[in-house]
Amino acid sequence: MTQTDLPVVSTLPVATATLDPAPARDSLGAQGDSLRDIADCHHLAATMEWLDNHPPHVIADQLARMDAVSAGMAFRLLDKDRALDVFEELEPVDQQQILHGLRDQSFRELVEGMDPDDRARMLREAPAKVAKKVLAGLSPRERRMTAALLGYPEGSVGLYMTPEVVALPRNLPVAQALQMVRTKGANAETVYTLPVVDAGRRLIGVVELRDLVLSSPDAMIADLVESEPTFVRATDSAEKAARLMQGANLINLPVVDSEDRLVGLLTIDDAVEVIEAADSEDVARQAGTTPWSGHYMAAGVFQLARYRAMWLTLLLVAATLTVTVTDFFEPTLEQAAHLALFIPLLIGAGGNAGAQAATSCVRALAVGEVRVSDLFKVVWRECRVGLLLGTMLAAVGMVIGAVFVGAKIAVVVAITLVLICGWAATIGGTMPLLAKKLRIDPAVISAPMVTTLVDATGLIIYFMTAKLVLGI
Repeated sequence: MTQTDLPVVSTLPVATATLDPAPARDSLGAQGDSLRDIADCHHLAATMEWLDNHPPHVIADQLARMDAVSAGMAFRLLDKDRALDVFEELEPVDQQQILHGLRDQSFRELVEGMDPDDRARMLREAPAKVAKKVLAGLSPRERRMTAALLGYPEGSVGLYMTPEVVALPRNLPVAQALQMVRTKGANAETVYTLPVVDAGRRLIGVVELRDLVLSSPDAMIADLVESEPTFVRATDSAEKAARLMQGANLINLPVVDSEDRLVGLLTIDDAVEVIEAADSEDVARQAGTTPWSGHYMAAGVFQLARYRAMWLTLLLVAATLTVTVTDFFEPTLEQAAHLALFIPLLIGAGGNAGAQAATSCVRALAVGEVRVSDLFKVVWRECRVGLLLGTMLAAVGMVIGAVFVGAKIAVVVAITLVLICGWAATIGGTMPLLAKKLRIDPAVISAPMVTTLVDATGLIIYFMTAKLVLGI
């Protein structure tokens, strides 16, 4: 991340400082103490010492765990160089919390020093009043770059790329290229990957800084350039671009507009954030909850409950299918009451098999190992996996059934385990692909949803098998 010289933004007025400047130093500030513990003791010196002894990403994590007042007070104790580094490590929701506690001057200095891409993502999630205040306080250059990034669609590469790039003409000797990097590099977020452009700023290729440093000063950029670079368009999906970087082992990825003109670079740190956010969202949806932004430890009990309540309600309604199936086959249960003993075992095994298949398929889709065109291959593959697992479980179920209720029902349990595991794995592997084909987020086909569906259909398989085997 680039840094801009900022006046000190961390001065606390004497009238509002509530931290005691003379703490007892016996245990405060120890390596194991958290920033919240020290700040809650109102010890100024210990808090400042803790901030001085920890890197920006650790400080940001601690601030995200604190309430707005405590986090704001601790942040204002940071010196001018570290304040910006810490601020850029925070999530947008936590950045807004910090900004609310700053005076106008400190507010302007902080947002002016941010990288344009970080600033644009924060403003995307900020209330209109905060966004307007931020834009009004920016210099004309920073305002133009920020406004340009805000014009890209939600979730696109344009919102995550840095427009501050050192682009080299192809007809330049290495010595002049290095001089250009020295001159313009201070204002760029990265100089390790240097795009090469023509007179119309259209991307021709890229050259690595390492190649420039190790080449003869008289060599030409045209002789060093990689003429078929990997690149994406600004309107492409940020997640797909980040996965591309991951697969191609790139540290920076050129971004172009619809006319192949260079508009920025997607850097590895932003790509990692995109992948982390995408994976966090997928995990949340697979667990049957709504994704949220911000730190888990800073989220309130009611907030977490609100994110989970909708999915639990939907799953509860869906679970009425199980009740309906059981009610329909009540006469069968009356003739063989021992069948009821194995209902939890069977629907549990089927639900787990379906959840495993769904999770594996969603993950494979996310990393590009499986495509929608592979639907029939996945169906055939998961069906065989499920039948194999069911056969293994059937051997165990046969023994359990024979011990508790006798051979006939044990046979029913064993056959059902084979069928239900094969069915569950097929459903679990198929639903995410069908969702993708219908342009629905595959993660929405969560493991709890698959489990609920398999519970109801598994009972139908169980009772139908019992009727055929037992002749009832």
